[in-house]
Amino acid sequence: MKPLIFPVILCGGAGTRLWPMSRQLLPKQFLPLVSEQSMLQETALRIKGLQNAASPVVVGNDEHRFLVAEQMREIGVRLDAHILEPAGRNTAPAVALAALHVASVNPDGVLLALPADHLIKNEGAFRAAVERAAALAAKGWLMTFGVRPEYPATGYGYIEQGEPIAQSGAFKVATFIEKPDEERARTFVESGRHRWNSGIFAFPVAAFLEELERHRPDILSAVRAAWSKRRKDLDFVRLDADAFAACPAESVDRAVMERTGRAAMLPVEMGWSDVGSWSTLWEVAEKDRDGNVLRGDVNAIRTKNCYVRAEKRMVSVVGLEDTVVVETDDAVLVAHRSCAQLVREVVGQLDRARRNEHVSHRRVYRPWGYYECIDRGARYQVKRLMVKPQHALSLQMHHHRAEHWIVVSGAARVTCEDRVWLLSENQSTYIPIGAKHRLENPGKVPLYLVEVQSGGYLGEDDIVRFEDRYHREAG
Repeated sequence: MKPLIFPVILCGGAGTRLWPMSRQLLPKQFLPLVSEQSMLQETALRIKGLQNAASPVVVGNDEHRFLVAEQMREIGVRLDAHILEPAGRNTAPAVALAALHVASVNPDGVLLALPADHLIKNEGAFRAAVERAAALAAKGWLMTFGVRPEYPATGYGYIEQGEPIAQSGAFKVATFIEKPDEERARTFVESGRHRWNSGIFAFPVAAFLEELERHRPDILSAVRAAWSKRRKDLDFVRLDADAFAACPAESVDRAVMERTGRAAMLPVEMGWSDVGSWSTLWEVAEKDRDGNVLRGDVNAIRTKNCYVRAEKRMVSVVGLEDTVVVETDDAVLVAHRSCAQLVREVVGQLDRARRNEHVSHRRVYRPWGYYECIDRGARYQVKRLMVKPQHALSLQMHHHRAEHWIVVSGAARVTCEDRVWLLSENQSTYIPIGAKHRLENPGKVPLYLVEVQSGGYLGEDDIVRFEDRYHREAG
């Protein structure tokens, strides 16, 4: 009898090496980097074809909960559970949370842990590998998937295969090696005994919890404490924030796989990439006759082996080689492909300088729709808002700003203190400082409007909420 597989999508990554596309409020797993769908959506659809599999569990950041929910709705995927991490603690606590959930449903199940931001080109090979790994996991092995190294990558971890496991095609794990230098990576590629560590795992739930308790009881204890005080909030599972904050941050590899005697590796050939940098995106994408990957409105002249992406404007490049150029509405990256791993240092500099270009794009998504800043100056800011049909902003007030709303298209229901009325296209209204107000879209088409804010402080934290259908407290 085949074991029941519980896919778990780990959705908490930051993707700092893919700035300026990937940002704190919209990291790479929510972006359409390799197709028309986001990487999270690609992951969810990939496991939809698995046999004998339950609905997926997502473990992700609290800030991204509505992004996950909306992207799953768009592709028609219902989640078995959506667990919210109050803070990032790496993959070991995240997998432990999912394991506790799965153990409460089916203690004999197999947990399939999948990063939300990986590319897998051969989905048939992926699903066949998952079924083989699940069968071995059901026998007690803690399985990892090893990818044949195509070149001496220094950005990946490696797995050295040990003795073969009879009649399975899998091997016991001899050692895990963290990201090596290029010379050592080259010896791994030449040895034929080393594989890239894909970060995909298949665990028997009970055995994983046993091994975590044996090797890192502090992690399991903190996770159990946070899980024991969980509560439902809409379709989300919220944890005790204080208990989870006390949990050490650690990867599954270090916490369990490098310590256990049950670790096994299944070699796979499935067109895998972690899409961890712009140079990796260049490597996996189809190229033109000059070796270029061009996305958007791009004009390339005498340019070779470049990755050029235009999001908002036309971009022309002349005489470049081995270069990455990424344009967004508020930032442009130009880097040599060999230095693509250093993009995270740009993010660090932006953070230390207290800038916002690494936190959000000009378009910021909310559960009711989105807003984007189109102009700002001293004591004023202009935003464009889109409110989804049958959605509403919170009932709120501001201490420091007044707002003018002008409807561009659609219909708006406006609440201001004790008055409620409708606005249609080309109509406008004024919300004074300190007035309790709400904006709703009662219609069947999106509502678009322009909001002009004026006042001494225009920050997003100047919101006092009185009621919110999405259970948000601030922001």
